[in-house]
Amino acid sequence: MAHGVATVWVPVTDMKRAVAFYRDTLGLEVKSEDTDWSELDAGGLMIGLNGREDASVSSSGGAVISFQPDGSIEDELARLNDHGADIQGEISEHPWGRILPFKDSEGNDLQLYSPPQG
Repeated sequence: MAHGVATVWVPVTDMKRAVAFYRDTLGLEVKSEDTDWSELDAGGLMIGLNGREDASVSSSGGAVISFQPDGSIEDELARLNDHGADIQGEISEHPWGRILPFKDSEGNDLQLYSPPQG
């Protein structure tokens, strides 16, 4: 039986570039940094950057990390653009909330998620 999520990890090709993206673009706190494995705190969820695995990008899907922005998605979109993030579409509206898809510096799928208002 699972008792929660210990770590979510994503493969990376360039550790320094990836750490800089998650620290500087997303504002996550770096807990440890090494050439093969780095960890960042995403509000209590540990994100591991794994330089030991194949980091080839797949267009067939896979895991997506959804982040809740501190402010509005529009404000975060402007900040992501200022940092050169690879935005993958527009903000989409759904009954379950709003999302903005983008990619990290290594081509992994990420998104901003905002729950419905009300």
